[in-house]
Amino acid sequence: MPSIKEVKNRIGSVKSTQQLTKAMKMVAAAKLKKAQDKVLQLRPYSKKLNEILSNLSDSINNELFKERKINKLLVVMVSSDKGLCGSFNSSLIKEFHSFCQMNSDIKNITVLPVGKKAYDFFKKSQYELILDYWDELNGFSYEKSSEICDFIINSFIESKFDKVTIIYNEFKNVAVQKTVSENFLPVSQENNSKDSANNNYIFEPEKNKIIDNLIPQTLKTQLLKSVLESNASEQGSRMTAMSQATDNAGELLKELKLTYNRTRQAAITKEILEIVGGAEALNN
Repeated sequence: MPSIKEVKNRIGSVKSTQQLTKAMKMVAAAKLKKAQDKVLQLRPYSKKLNEILSNLSDSINNELFKERKINKLLVVMVSSDKGLCGSFNSSLIKEFHSFCQMNSDIKNITVLPVGKKAYDFFKKSQYELILDYWDELNGFSYEKSSEICDFIINSFIESKFDKVTIIYNEFKNVAVQKTVSENFLPVSQENNSKDSANNNYIFEPEKNKIIDNLIPQTLKTQLLKSVLESNASEQGSRMTAMSQATDNAGELLKELKLTYNRTRQAAITKEILEIVGGAEALNN
């Protein structure tokens, strides 16, 4: 049985940890509200851009629409910069391995990490890395998204990659985040048959020029949306993880207090027995 001092020290340590996890939960909740607002504001804009692009993409001759035989694949991994967010980052790694198994015929895979945790994992792997953007997650903006997209688009046009995929956590709610692998390039040419009435556009300037300007803007918005979704998912996952850690610390404190009381009672009983034993010895 541990000593009273050891149990008291452990109770103090658990209390400090509980205060820390509770504070981190509150910080994550505040950040989640801001991140969630940004995601909800961007989703309608991104959805409308994709609808317009889908309606205009029929019979368009653009390099970013061309399907190729996939020999070289680029995977953009959007992770977090910090830990203590539950299974947020590990689920991305699992999704990446599942994606690689589904595309096992592709041997040349390059990873572009966005976030320190993805960088830390893949720097120890055998995959070729693009390390120009892994530390740009903090304060991510449309300008940073444009910079990364310009690099990806130019690499695709120059045939350095035949396909580009983004893996990130999509925000559902505080407790649920869905890990997805989303096609980035080439741009999908699926037509919206349900919205066929929306295809009657009057183009000014001509259709090809609109497409040439619309595609990069849509891709930049898609990447920005992926990072914002990931950020909201990270805060939700951290908030849930810290809430569970706080509850677990509370349960552990109850057990430690019981242990402390038992240890203290045992020590008192032992002292009483020693006193009684000593008194009996003197009487005899």
